[in-house]
Amino acid sequence: MITKTYRRYPFAWPLFLALFGLTLRLNAADPAPASSPEPSPLAGNPLEPAAMTESSLPPPAAVTPSATPAFTRSQNVTINLINRLVERGVLTKQDAAELIHMAEEDAAAARAEATAAQQAQPPPAATPPPPDEDTVRVTYVPEVVKKQIRDEIKEEVMTQAREENWAAPRTFPEWVSRFKFFADLRTRYEGDFFPSGNDNTGAFPNFNAINTGPPFDVRGTTFSPQINVDQDRERFRLRVRFGLAVDLAENFTAGIRIATGENNSPVTTNQSLGLANQGQGGNFSRYAIWLDRAFLRYELGTDTNGYFSILLGRFDNPFFSSDLIWDDDLGFDGIAVQGKYEVAKGIVPFVVGGAFPVFNTDFNFSSNRPDKFASYDKYLYAAQLGTDWKVSRDIDTKLAVSYYYFQNIQGKLSDPFIPLTASDAGNTDDSRPAFAQKGNTYFPIRNIIPDVTNDFGTINQFQYFGLATPFRDIAVTGRIDYNRFQPILLSLAGEYVKNVAFDQNAIARKAINNRGPEPAPGVLGPFVGGDTGWIVNLRLGKPALEKRWDWSAAIGYRYVESDAVVDGFNDSDFGLGGTNLKGYTISASLALASRVWLNLRWLSADSIDGPTYKNDIIQFDVNAKF
Repeated sequence: MITKTYRRYPFAWPLFLALFGLTLRLNAADPAPASSPEPSPLAGNPLEPAAMTESSLPPPAAVTPSATPAFTRSQNVTINLINRLVERGVLTKQDAAELIHMAEEDAAAARAEATAAQQAQPPPAATPPPPDEDTVRVTYVPEVVKKQIRDEIKEEVMTQAREENWAAPRTFPEWVSRFKFFADLRTRYEGDFFPSGNDNTGAFPNFNAINTGPPFDVRGTTFSPQINVDQDRERFRLRVRFGLAVDLAENFTAGIRIATGENNSPVTTNQSLGLANQGQGGNFSRYAIWLDRAFLRYELGTDTNGYFSILLGRFDNPFFSSDLIWDDDLGFDGIAVQGKYEVAKGIVPFVVGGAFPVFNTDFNFSSNRPDKFASYDKYLYAAQLGTDWKVSRDIDTKLAVSYYYFQNIQGKLSDPFIPLTASDAGNTDDSRPAFAQKGNTYFPIRNIIPDVTNDFGTINQFQYFGLATPFRDIAVTGRIDYNRFQPILLSLAGEYVKNVAFDQNAIARKAINNRGPEPAPGVLGPFVGGDTGWIVNLRLGKPALEKRWDWSAAIGYRYVESDAVVDGFNDSDFGLGGTNLKGYTISASLALASRVWLNLRWLSADSIDGPTYKNDIIQFDVNAKF
């Protein structure tokens, strides 16, 4: 009612306040009831004569707003009211002046106190303006409307939060969000066991040890470095990898990864704990860290409808393949191009190609000669064509054909020369492999002239060894996934490879290993190497171990002849690495948490031809990623 009255008659509000304030003052000055016969306590007060009582005041009707006063009217209602009291004789002019002065001082003091209190306390919430007469008050909102309002407000707030980065305002600069760190850690127990019957008479030269050290005198009185084939070993091994991926914007990304490793082997990053090797490890000393990946990538598209990328540097294997040809840890140096495009629903052809430097001749080769030798650089050129095909709702397939051409990977016979010491170099010494495992066929690459200085070939025959065959591999790789029992996946994968550059007759004339039994003492047996390899694996379980108790199991069989693939690049675990091997692999994995899992694997390998070699390996891993 008061609010409505004020809205209609705004000039009445000050008058109401003034009358209400005067009433309070008069009630405070005269608390006695009007009917009391006792004299007023204001007797003797100049504001009210002692003889005056309430009954002696003129009736309210006698005071009318329209009556012309004897004083000058003011726009202040309170002052007009005091002047009216003076006019009626209730107050003298002096008392009225004093009252007005005192009221002004009280108002000033009140304003000062209010200002001080306002400065000392937070400002109160603003009082909403009174609603208009047309405002409709809603006392019930349906639940569906409430939900819609909540969703709209939530969406607006979340949008603003993302744009303004409310979660961490001004915590990090913008460029930090473009960096992503990742790492993994693996601890392993490995038991390497050799059943009885392996040939330990010197039939397994360690060509990698010879070719990475000083040349070996084949006419000397000592054995060449040999591979262990008869003494069991137990090792505890560690692998740590730490990487960084960077979004460079505008379709460019970069990646860097470092990893452990007891040497610079291209096919493993394992570090055997306690191993003293190349000046590191042993007696709790520190282990080396190697640059494992470093690349720049440009890519367009991210889905199956179309994708294209270019890789430069050192990166993961870009080809669809198995460890029959390429070890899982192997990094490719050079340039690779990848692309795919969906030509029909569920059919996505893809293509991969690249050029990769395998070996680059030392700039000062040979270091101890004033005149230098010509370079003997080695390259891998590779191309792959394949397709992903979703046969049905439950069956996915992938098939690819690859061609791997190794330029200058084979050894080359040197120009004739006479090495007087082990440090004298031949002009084709760099044609020998910079890294090897075992299994490939080798031949001596130094053409040493017999003369009196070497007793006509009976002494000082310092030799290096190169691969006896070129490698031009054609490979067919495939996989079938059966998804009927998701999340359990049944997967069958396989690969077949053939070295089409293999010439058995040419190799047989110069090969010094991969020979059959000697027909007579000192006479080389027939060459028994081969050019073909294949592998098949069956896997059951979760395709990725993402939560506790996820599991998978696998069984596989492989058969890889001596010169089907380059032994320096294929699986480093099966048979302790290399070729001329056949056998089984059985494994099982179990997740203990979303980022921690166990793996148990058994690998059993036998040699295909040549001297007897058998090997069984048990690996137990505890893995973590973060």
